[in-house]
Amino acid sequence: MKNWLNRLERKYGRYAIKNLMFYLVLANAVVYVFTYFDGRMHVYNSLILVPQLVLRGQIWRLLTFVAIPPSDSLIFIFFALYFYYLIGSNLEREWGSFKFNLFYFCGMLGTILASFITGRPATAYYLNFSLFLAFAHLYPDFELLIYFILPIKIKYLGYLAWLYLGLVILFGAFAAKIFALVPVLTFLLFFGNDIFINLKLKRQVQQNRKRFFSEVRKAHQRRDGNH
Repeated sequence: MKNWLNRLERKYGRYAIKNLMFYLVLANAVVYVFTYFDGRMHVYNSLILVPQLVLRGQIWRLLTFVAIPPSDSLIFIFFALYFYYLIGSNLEREWGSFKFNLFYFCGMLGTILASFITGRPATAYYLNFSLFLAFAHLYPDFELLIYFILPIKIKYLGYLAWLYLGLVILFGAFAAKIFALVPVLTFLLFFGNDIFINLKLKRQVQQNRKRFFSEVRKAHQRRDGNH
């Protein structure tokens, strides 16, 4: 995976959009302002990803669905967009612009495919789960203040996110299952190989430790037998 990414970055890295999350958050904020004063939801309905309308020529929906705000609550949208920016900017700092762009666009592509497979409209709801899972994996001890009072490590919220996605995949409707697979597959595409290698190394360490203690035990038994 790393070699593949390195080859892509050498070839296409100059096309990466720097500060991508800033532009995404800005787009969400602008759309929120327009939808706030749009009682008939014209703005929302013209941006959401609807596969049937894309096939009729409204191809802008393949991009604009990521600009739809996650909520219509003024208070919630402020914190949600701040949190998305925090996650995205840290991921870009960790990976570099190209890898972060690729991660986000893979999530977009997965969402588009899920929408066309199911025939259902889509926003960036499940795509944003991809960002959250990646952040929780890379920064497990990062602390959030729930209601500005209760500190909680991001890894525990990550466990809840995995639980939620697992329940949707197991018990949700067909369309929900397909959409919930998007963040899971995106995460595994970028982290699966590293997780597999780490698990393999841990297993090897455990086996070596078990072998070591077994040899020590045998040495003690031989020594006691000689006495």
